[in-house]
Amino acid sequence: MILYPAIDLKDGHAVRLLHGEMDRATVFNEDPAAQALDFVRAGCEWLHLVDLNGAFAGEPVNAAAVEAILAQTDVPTQLGGGIRNIETIERWLSKGLARVILGTVAVEKPALVREAARQFPGQIAVGIDARHGMVATKGWAEETDIDATDLAKSFEDAGVAAIIYTDILRDGAMKGPNIEATAALANAVSIPVIASGGVSSLDDLKALRDCGAPLNGAISGRALYDGAIDLKEALQLLA
Repeated sequence: MILYPAIDLKDGHAVRLLHGEMDRATVFNEDPAAQALDFVRAGCEWLHLVDLNGAFAGEPVNAAAVEAILAQTDVPTQLGGGIRNIETIERWLSKGLARVILGTVAVEKPALVREAARQFPGQIAVGIDARHGMVATKGWAEETDIDATDLAKSFEDAGVAAIIYTDILRDGAMKGPNIEATAALANAVSIPVIASGGVSSLDDLKALRDCGAPLNGAISGRALYDGAIDLKEALQLLA
């Protein structure tokens, strides 16, 4: 299992939200590139970035911060938030991202996800963000009546590299991930699944590792900033 340290970008800063609410943001580092470098020096193998402003705007907003991170680090990096057309995908991949995450368009334009996965094999992930099992889009601001597992299954033959499954009600709350729902989703599809939302202790990581589903990895943000998870210990645990 891979541990993906999360850097959520709002107004050029590294922040964490509670339950995805933009007005409940805590700034953890005003220099996201320095934060990324700290994670890399601690031994992380990947970085997970989210352009929070972009997710609401529908287009990249924190591009300067993302580019600074890419310039200062040498591990593969994935980015989500506001990426909603082929041109933006191509531009980001050309700047050195290893993978882009498509969330809202996976619901609104599934054909675009399929086309992107065909054009850029191994570099397209689908972000599925759910509240009570139902998918939310546009920075989690809009609820749908689409079941998260049904959406994941619909991309089974599309060639996407990973599914990032976030339980919104657990995100940033430091109350543990939704292990049951995450394991059920991972067991329902052959696409690698990355767990997100609420990963707040080494015990949470152990529980995900041992949940009986073939998880690719887990994303953690606030717990790494708060010190609730020691990154080096976590990496050893998952290795």
